[in-house]
Amino acid sequence: MGEPPAIGYERCEGRMCTCSRYCPPRCPRFVDKQGSRWTVRPARKDDADKLAALYQSFGAADRTLGVPPAVDHQRRAWIERSLANGRNIVAENQERVVGHVYYTPADAPRPELAVFVHPAFHNRGIGTELCKHAAAAAVEADCEALELHVSQTNRAAITVYQRLGFEVVDRDHTIQMTLPLQAQRTETVATERNRQS
Repeated sequence: MGEPPAIGYERCEGRMCTCSRYCPPRCPRFVDKQGSRWTVRPARKDDADKLAALYQSFGAADRTLGVPPAVDHQRRAWIERSLANGRNIVAENQERVVGHVYYTPADAPRPELAVFVHPAFHNRGIGTELCKHAAAAAVEADCEALELHVSQTNRAAITVYQRLGFEVVDRDHTIQMTLPLQAQRTETVATERNRQS
């Protein structure tokens, strides 16, 4: 699928940015609940090693529904497939990538969303911010909705998704949720952009 469109990122001034008309749908600068500063940006193919390092730290309790894969070569193939077929966004500081969200297939009207944050950085708002960036990117790409599956036992994630506007559409072995990307979502993204400038 190639590199994702760089909606405003190529002219954004990053860490020194005061927001401008060149900002992407959401400002790439983010301060988490503990005051740490992050940059949220589209992932590139050359981020594969950074993503592999992120997922290397995941234990069994950090995996959901079989992802990220536990075996290194399977995990590496999964990362490469997500970068090739999906819209990927990462959260990073100057040292490393600590979060990754993607939806796939990137050109589907209702792609599936997955979000992962390094276990040491949970409960800081990073996953929520990544989801907001993915939703903004999906609105810009004219997607109808984002869909996801979450384990019924992952109450914290379900609560976060519901706060973001996801609705439960099916309960079986997992919970299937959908975030409709209607006109009011577009207005929300535009409002966020205007608030930051």
